Amino acid sequence: MARHTKEEALATRLRLLDAAEIMFAEKGVSRTSLQDIAEAAGATRGAIYWHFKNKADLFNAMMARITLPMEEALCQIGRDAVRDPLDELLGEILSAMRKIATDERTRRVFEIATLKVEYVDELLAVKAREVQTYADMVCQIQRSLLSASARRGIALPISPLVGAYGLHALVMGLIQSWLLTPSTFDLVKTAEVAIGTYLLGLGLVPISGRLPMSA
Repeated sequence: MARHTKEEALATRLRLLDAAEIMFAEKGVSRTSLQDIAEAAGATRGAIYWHFKNKADLFNAMMARITLPMEEALCQIGRDAVRDPLDELLGEILSAMRKIATDERTRRVFEIATLKVEYVDELLAVKAREVQTYADMVCQIQRSLLSASARRGIALPISPLVGAYGLHALVMGLIQSWLLTPSTFDLVKTAEVAIGTYLLGLGLVPISGRLPMSA
């Protein structure tokens, strides 16, 4: 009986997360009420509060379901001394781009986070998580650029931190532009070219030679 109850609770939680994705995508985050989500999931508001503290907690859980594996993969970069950290970084970035471009759920969640969330009072915890995620990603990119330049025996023309900010902005800008008009360019191929050009400007060439210089 206990196992059956746990399985039912997990199924309800997943239905709520699925419903949140759909409703946030349709109405925007601030205009979607917890009642909207409960009704879409075939559940009650009480069920929402059983699993989540508030809308921000629900939103962050929805995001983590998709983005946490990507964030964890980035954290693994540099732990294998044999692999080139720059190739690892590029591989993870392009893998994320590919998933956004081909997986409907991933695309929808990134679209919500990028285009349909307003950081009003009830969503300040969402902003806090986004700020922390941003800081973690920039830190990881900075470490990768430092390791890659040291392995190649070169000095970067700008500080690694500035280089990391620039690369992060390039990646997120490409994602946001593609989400606005996905039919206008191939996200992965364009990212390969744009990131490759950026890295060449820093004097960094991937050891794998994986990045083409034309679309």
